[in-house]
Amino acid sequence: MVSFKYDLNQDFIELQASNWSGLERVFVNGKMVSKKLNFSKNSEHHFQLENGTSCKFQLLIDPNTEQLICRVFKKNNLVTSLKQGKDNLLASQHAMQGMILVSSLAVFGLLVIS
Repeated sequence: MVSFKYDLNQDFIELQASNWSGLERVFVNGKMVSKKLNFSKNSEHHFQLENGTSCKFQLLIDPNTEQLICRVFKKNNLVTSLKQGKDNLLASQHAMQGMILVSSLAVFGLLVIS
């Protein structure tokens, strides 16, 4: 799971993206305002802040650097571009694989015991 967090004036916004399940979710001040399944290299989320201002997240992978980039737009103006390197993405994938392996071994162990 990768997460991009940003304080946009009085609002705390967060994009969470699972590189395993493809689920992406956007939160404004802890309240989910957008979600979708995405397995492509880019996606967009359109949402509104609590005061009605329109915003957009663009999530993409830079083909040159392989960095995961989250662009934050407010009223169609780019506010910031947040980046996470390939190492963060790989670490997240390895953690997920480790959890799946441990869970599988635990289930197998329970089946053998019973």
